[in-house]
Amino acid sequence: MTDSAALAPHDFWQELHAPGTFAVGDDFTSFYVATLPDGRQLRLPLRPLADGDHALASLIINQASFEVVDALAAQLADRLRALDIEVVAGLPTLGLTLASAVAQKLGHTRYVPLGTSRKFWYRDELSVPLSSITTPNQQKRLYIDPRMLPLLENRRVALIDDVISSGTSIVSGLELLSACSIEPLAIGAAMLQSERWRAALDEAGPRWLERTFAVFATPMLDRTERGTWRAPRI
Repeated sequence: MTDSAALAPHDFWQELHAPGTFAVGDDFTSFYVATLPDGRQLRLPLRPLADGDHALASLIINQASFEVVDALAAQLADRLRALDIEVVAGLPTLGLTLASAVAQKLGHTRYVPLGTSRKFWYRDELSVPLSSITTPNQQKRLYIDPRMLPLLENRRVALIDDVISSGTSIVSGLELLSACSIEPLAIGAAMLQSERWRAALDEAGPRWLERTFAVFATPMLDRTERGTWRAPRI
């Protein structure tokens, strides 16, 4: 794909395009075109990995326009609606933006944000280690406010993050909720980034793979001899 309409870095995630605006071929240069379930297209910047031979499409949802966040939340809510979700829990930090919007789309009046900042009334036993692919060198813990537990107990819960990539963050969320004797009915995300997350979720329990819902998925891209990026052929 030739990037005839190159974007400045701050212009990504700001606009949805009508179905068929971009011809999705084999090769990409500076952006990847994701297709939403309704056919609209979203351009995502490419992030080459350290090995120089692979790249990932990127989504940072709290930098997206309100139009894009609204559309992603609406389409994820549509995926979850048949499950009669009663309460949404969101993973920090970027997952909170999506979780809040999805809860509203489902008609809820609030949601439950998990956090990495320990308030003095939090309990250590209601926390787990947390790492993510975007902040691999930061040592953090994931907490739940104990005052929020009555909102989750015996309810149909969806655990939401913005992007599921390596799977480590979403598994930490599952472990924290398990420590609270809560098992989500569904996992939700705007984007599934590559296939690496599958191994982590499968290890946490094979049931989680079939309980995972997303608006769209993007592949790990390989560098070609021409310096472009291509999805592996199936």
